[in-house]
Formats: sequence, structure tokens, C-alpha cells
Amino acid sequence: MFFKKKFKLGRNHVSEKRQFIVAEISGNHCGKLDLAKKLIFKSKKIGVDAVKIQAYTPEKITLDLNSKDFKVNSKNKLWRNNKKLFNLYKKAHTPIEWLPSLFDYAKKIKIDIFASVFDIDTVKILETLNCPAYKIASPEINHYPLIDFVSKKNKPVIFSTGLAYKSEIIEVIKILKKNNCRKVIILKSNTDYPANIKESHINNIVYLKKEFKILAGFSDHTKSDYSSLAASAKGSSMLEKHLKLDSTNKGIDSFFSLSPIEFKKLIISVRKVEESLGKFNYTLPINVEKNRHNMRSIYISKKVKKGDKITNDNIKIVRPGYSLNPRFFYKILGKKFNKNFEKGSRLKLKDVK
Repeated sequence: MFFKKKFKLGRNHVSEKRQFIVAEISGNHCGKLDLAKKLIFKSKKIGVDAVKIQAYTPEKITLDLNSKDFKVNSKNKLWRNNKKLFNLYKKAHTPIEWLPSLFDYAKKIKIDIFASVFDIDTVKILETLNCPAYKIASPEINHYPLIDFVSKKNKPVIFSTGLAYKSEIIEVIKILKKNNCRKVIILKSNTDYPANIKESHINNIVYLKKEFKILAGFSDHTKSDYSSLAASAKGSSMLEKHLKLDSTNKGIDSFFSLSPIEFKKLIISVRKVEESLGKFNYTLPINVEKNRHNMRSIYISKKVKKGDKITNDNIKIVRPGYSLNPRFFYKILGKKFNKNFEKGSRLKLKDVK
């Protein structure tokens, strides 16, 4: 069997016998370093196994443009008010310059901290901080160069499947195996925010474990505990849930986050599961399928002319996913454009010669 069924992530083990519980603080720090530290402190106090941050800069995740492709397309007013993707990610991001301070603080109070990563440069910074594991968020499931880089670091890799087709999960598994990355957890998730409990489909945790012979867990974006508890009943090895400080903490993800009291209650109850098992079905729900535009694709990142050579300087793998699939990234490098393009233009294979 290729993937390990038990391994250490920081101070604790991940295995089929124990649910590893992660508090995600995301953008609930509201751009304040002291609030981020308070969230880490609360994570320690309520007894989670680790706290997770999202490490990116808006420039590394999308393009700063006002065109239709780069507008926020969300039913959530809190997100939609930012108008364009760049503004949303700018508001939600954890500043890179905070990372040393956050890691030092977590070490001081003896809680493990790791990060969701979105670009290779940030991974390099996190490596200098001895980040114990890396998470690949669901919209990054097709960012194959990033996954390839992370999987060579001899660290546990966690990846979510909320927006993924089965073929994309298989592609990631191939990359992990090629790089001999054996400490891996695959997370069932739903990328509606907040997610509907009826779309949890917790039985798919069992499916993922059997199909890929891998540890599987659950990233819970519902507003209740039921799906998390059901995941425990189905052999989940990791549970991820968002944490906010209290009801006054109006962070970007606060509307589906738990308070410390609620989170502590969940931790106490997590092994008493019984409800909300969902259906045994690994197709993407219709309301999730429409969110695949949040994934990455290859866009023109600067103005180019017909005949220009395609390089890392004029194309970029960014969100959203309306343009060319990143699986063609290496195939088109070195070839030439067969017409002029403006920055932010979508790219098709027929545009390359």
C-alpha cells in the first residue's frame, strides 16, 4: 500500500483511529495581527490538534482587473460587495509579513500551525519557518505545478476535493505518487458557503478511502455540527472547521464559522456521531458545479503580439477558471501566439501555434 495509514503532523498523529481536528482562522483576523494571535490562542485553549491559516497574496491568486471574468460571482453579499476578485482576496488574505510572528507565537504556546498554500513563492517562505504540512484548497486542485512543488517537500499534504472531478483527483494522486509523497489526507468538502447539510454526502469519505487507499477526512463549511459528527462515524481522519473569536468577529468567513464555545462543544461531541450521513454519490451537486469558475486557468498576463513566444512572463495560472486548463501549461510554453492579446484575455489551444 503506497499511502501511509498513520503519520505525525506536528505533535500529533493522523490515522484511521483518531480524528485530527483543525481550526481554520482564514480571514477572520480582519487584517489585524493581534486578532490572528487571539484566534491561535483560542484554538489552543479549546483543544484542537492544529490551527491553519491561508497563506497568499492577492497578486499571486488572480489579476487586478475590472473585466467580467474577474468580478466576484457569489450569492453571498459580504463577498459580492468587494466587486472584483482582487479586492476580495486583498481583504481576506493573511499578510506574508505576519508569517514569522504567527509561527513564533504558535510555537511559544505549543500549538501546531500550518497553511493552505496558493503559490510556490509562499511555500518557499513557509519552508524557512518549518511549516509542518501543506493544504491544497479545493479551487487549487488543478494547479498542478504548485502540487508538484509541494509534494517534493517531504511534508504531509492535505487536499480538498469540493470542486474536483474524479479525473482531477486521479491526476493529483499521480503527482503525489511520482514524487513519493506518502503522507497524504484527502478531504471531502462542499464549496457552497455556507454549505447545505443535505449536500454533505459524508458516505463519500468511505468511497475516497477505498477508491484511493488513502486517509480521508472532512472540511466542514456547514453552520451546524451534524455533518462533522457524521464524518467521524464514517472513519474520517481529519476534521477542518472555521473558527471566529465571537459574534462580534465580522471576518470574511465569520458567517459560517464557529465560536470557541461552539467549537469546544464540537470537539467534545465529535466521537458521538449518529446523524446526517448523506448519500453515497461522488458527482458534483448542481449548485457546486457552477462554482468551478473559482478554479485556476491560464490567462494572458501581459499584452502580447502575434508571433510572440509564450513564456512564464506573459501567461499565468490564476483564478478564475474560464480560460485554458492548467494541464496544458507546459505543453504551450515555448510556442507562439497566433494573434494579438490584451492582458486578462482568455486563451484557447487554437490561439497557439
